[in-house]
Amino acid sequence: MSGEALEGYRGPALEVLRRFSVRVWSDVEIQGCKGTFRGVVLPRSETADDEHIVLKMHNGYNIGISVRSVEHIRVKGYREAHYKIPESEFPTDPKKPNVTLLGTGGTIASRLDYRTGAVIPAFAPGELYGAVPELADICNLKTKKLFGIFSENMGPLEWITTAETIGREIRNGADGIVIGHGTDTMHHTAAVLSFMVQQSPVPIVLVGSQRSSDRPSSDAAFNLRCAAYTAAYGEIAEVLICMFGPTSDRYNLLHRGTVVRKMHSSYRSTFRTIGDIPIAMVTPDSVVPLKKDYRKRRKDRDVVIDTRFDDRVSLVYYYPNMKPDIIDSLVDNGYAGIVIAGTGLGHVNKPLYKPLKRAVDKGVSVIMTVQTLWGYTAMSVYDTGRDLLEIGVVPAENMLPEVCYMKLCWVLGHTKNPERVKAMMLEPIAGETSEREPPNGYVVLQGGIPEVEEFLGRHLL
Repeated sequence: MSGEALEGYRGPALEVLRRFSVRVWSDVEIQGCKGTFRGVVLPRSETADDEHIVLKMHNGYNIGISVRSVEHIRVKGYREAHYKIPESEFPTDPKKPNVTLLGTGGTIASRLDYRTGAVIPAFAPGELYGAVPELADICNLKTKKLFGIFSENMGPLEWITTAETIGREIRNGADGIVIGHGTDTMHHTAAVLSFMVQQSPVPIVLVGSQRSSDRPSSDAAFNLRCAAYTAAYGEIAEVLICMFGPTSDRYNLLHRGTVVRKMHSSYRSTFRTIGDIPIAMVTPDSVVPLKKDYRKRRKDRDVVIDTRFDDRVSLVYYYPNMKPDIIDSLVDNGYAGIVIAGTGLGHVNKPLYKPLKRAVDKGVSVIMTVQTLWGYTAMSVYDTGRDLLEIGVVPAENMLPEVCYMKLCWVLGHTKNPERVKAMMLEPIAGETSEREPPNGYVVLQGGIPEVEEFLGRHLL
């Protein structure tokens, strides 16, 4: 049996496979002390151990079986590895809205790389139709692949390219825009696009998935259908994030791009609107607004694309005993702006006063947010806050730290005048700040509390 036929296997695992004449991609039944397992033998990761056989079970999940537990393997057949979903042209219907899907990468456009065992960005946008044919029932979908990267690699070049492409597609007649994006930094991209793309006449919907498309628990298809419907028929003409509401696929939520955050590393219902409620609930055939104060769809093709951006800005998460050299190094390296996620109402320790004053004196714009996420900066309450105000630190009301970072980069692309920067930062553009947070805008359920457990038992579990 060739080495290629047992790709990635070595040591004890290789010996067991050879003993039972098993090849990679064999359909097998493995009997052992822990039970009987049926599925297809997968290649091993190049960095994996030599003690396990990896099996893709018939329910779609992958498991690792310890070779020490294997008693017998029966080969039932052989399956060729076909993981490429063919691209298909969308059928068109002149009665349906025209939606442009922009692909940037991320898990929604990913599947498992069996060479490394990692999830890689692999789908071209056109393949999404092959995977989710129901999209054709919603709209005429035009796909354009902008990038094929994970969201941690998104930066100014990608944001500017995306914004400019959105502008062209809207002017060319798109009735809505969907952006396939990795979830890790989706809220960052939603924020910057909210400043770069203004007065849009159509919905601009970012969508992703927490589980890759080759997993049975993938949320990719449902999220895409909800996003496509929102872009095609929704009346909310803003930059939105469309992701799972509950942990199941009952409905998605639409979050405004400047008040949303990824709040869990793996839950499918990971996105939350902070300091407010979501704009709407959405299914693959309905959009139900939860709020009334949103920009409405228009019939014109007018959109403002303003991509000026200065990335010489840093977001600093304050912690007790932070040293002055953190701020000094930013000033010395030519940073034009500093956003601080301060404690409480917007505080830092006294050793930072001197470097912060030095920063302000050198024309660096210093903006204060709160690391609590919910709530407002209120720097006139305590001496610490009043001292920082006297230095020239600007409180950012209830703007989220990463949204403040994106806005400051955008503002500094327009002006370096400190007073003008302050005025632009405090003037709401896309709902990034609000005069007050509604009573139901702060809901954090704590497990173990009787009334919460009762609620969870009735509605979620």
